[in-house]
Amino acid sequence: MSPTLHLLGLPADTRIVVLHADDVGMCHGANRAFLELSRAGRIDCGSIMVPCPWFPEIAREAAADPSLDLGVHLTLTSEWYGYRWGPVAVRSDASGLLDPDGYFWRDCLALRRAVSPAAAEEEMRAQLERALAAGVDVTHLDTHMGAALLPELLPATLRIAREFRLPLLLPRELDSYLSVLRLGNVDAGPYAQAVAEFDAAGLPVLDRFAMTPGVPSNESEAAYAALLAPTAPGLTYVALHPNGAEDIGDIQRHHPRAQPHWRTDELRLFGNGHCDAVIARAGVQRLGMRALRDLHRRTPALPA
Repeated sequence: MSPTLHLLGLPADTRIVVLHADDVGMCHGANRAFLELSRAGRIDCGSIMVPCPWFPEIAREAAADPSLDLGVHLTLTSEWYGYRWGPVAVRSDASGLLDPDGYFWRDCLALRRAVSPAAAEEEMRAQLERALAAGVDVTHLDTHMGAALLPELLPATLRIAREFRLPLLLPRELDSYLSVLRLGNVDAGPYAQAVAEFDAAGLPVLDRFAMTPGVPSNESEAAYAALLAPTAPGLTYVALHPNGAEDIGDIQRHHPRAQPHWRTDELRLFGNGHCDAVIARAGVQRLGMRALRDLHRRTPALPA
């Protein structure tokens, strides 16, 4: 049985999806899509990219509406072409956070070759603290492109999660997540040890990771029907990337291989009730990250 189901007082065969919008704050369309779907009850939660230009907009919305379930999408990379962002606090070349253009590196392998773990920790703390100072009731931590889970940065990320008593996206079925991240060669041992420590402390741990399927539009209904009806019991964290059509032209120009229809397809399929119907037919339950944070904080803290 999933230990987290036990913590939640649910039967061992319960299947739960956590419908999560990544990349909130990245652009206006991402904010609009999250707000539309969250307020309609069509998704459960999301996470904010604090260094991005549209952070102030979503921070104002979150401060005014405490029902929004939002975490911080710890951001140490900037992958787009022509649309870039950089650190909020650490600007020195010695940090290893900056590429030759003065922005975050475009991918985790470039970051890994250059980064100072101490500087990355300072930057991640600053992102979380900026969100809290803006009035966001931060419910969890996850990471853009997996950067905060690089082996060199994992201890710092765990320290921050423990200090602020926030659930971290680090699923029990590690391969479901590590296999989609481009981190280079990693030893799964430290990740498994962290999960085991969370379990031993009685803290909630997500069971597995799934994400935007990235298929042609004419295959999207079937793909989301499969995505949202997991067969295994436990908590499946579903990382989504919905976006409004107003930004899609810009996204395409900034990154020609971005396949922006994935983002508008998600907004359409969640917005029109297709995904609600899939979940209902499958008998799957839903949960947001605030519930896990609150459960987390009822448990004695782990040493930071």
